[in-house]
Amino acid sequence: MTSGDRERYSRQILFPGIGEAGQERLLASHAVVAGCGALGSLQAMSLARAGVGHLTIIDRDYVEPGNLQRQFLFEESDAADAVPKAVAAERRLTHVNSGIRVTGIVADLDPSNAEELLDGVDLILDGTDNFETRYLINDYAVSHLVPWIYGAAVGSYGLIMPVIPGRTSCLRCIYPHPPAGAQPTCETAGVLNALTGVIASLQVAEAIKILSGHPECVAARITTVDVWSGAIRQVEQPACDAECPACAQRDFAYLSGARRAPISLCGRNAVQIHERARPIDLAELKKRLLPLGEVRANPFALRFLQTTFEITVFADGRAIIKGTTDPGVARSLYARYVGH
Repeated sequence: MTSGDRERYSRQILFPGIGEAGQERLLASHAVVAGCGALGSLQAMSLARAGVGHLTIIDRDYVEPGNLQRQFLFEESDAADAVPKAVAAERRLTHVNSGIRVTGIVADLDPSNAEELLDGVDLILDGTDNFETRYLINDYAVSHLVPWIYGAAVGSYGLIMPVIPGRTSCLRCIYPHPPAGAQPTCETAGVLNALTGVIASLQVAEAIKILSGHPECVAARITTVDVWSGAIRQVEQPACDAECPACAQRDFAYLSGARRAPISLCGRNAVQIHERARPIDLAELKKRLLPLGEVRANPFALRFLQTTFEITVFADGRAIIKGTTDPGVARSLYARYVGH
């Protein structure tokens, strides 16, 4: 550790739970923030400032004006230019802490890339918005003995739960199956930025305990918070389920891709198409679409605005079609404007 590091992280080093040895471990660690939205953006900013030596940020989406109320890393210019969140996060955090390595990856974390993107990491923080990706993270974490911190927030209510393979129950012990029926989302029920700040901070606190060399300080419990009523509750995590598909039976269906759907809802009147893994020439696509409607493009993504729908195409061929929750309509629009 350099003298500059000792000065920069002096307040953490003074804290007995971390000290100089713990700070050195943080600087040598590699953490992944999966999803850089309301939770992930604050997680990433906190870990960067804490001195996590290598921070990888994975996100499939782009910055929109509606994100700015709670996604603390982003600015109005990011939304105006439809900058991918991972790109905007890497740019910002490189200026926040030039002494660490920040890698922003514009991708949908899925079975085809999970092994590559998560290889060798020390910890995964959940900033995602759907159970399919969380089950994928859980499969990877359990199979590779990597700790991860589950978190969720909607309205004024949120929760966190640490998953430390071999010590605590995993996500599928608690939720063997995704919740049934329509679930509230930030798009339907709203969300308070005070809540996302609390939940992300609690996740980061658990992450720092683990990365600084004190995993024994992480309690196996579920913490729930309602910032509107002021209620805070903690309960012990159940013991590992002897019939858990993941940690007991070692059946990693989400990691193998057996549960992967080629189209998924994005939770905000939008459908994501990720079945076509092929590079897209965004400059050529822009030329084709300009006569048909408004087009905004940058090196990472292209946004095509039509009367009813908004189509965002990424360089890897993935697309988000906003304005419908019908997969058939989404497929049709993709084929019509992007190609088969």
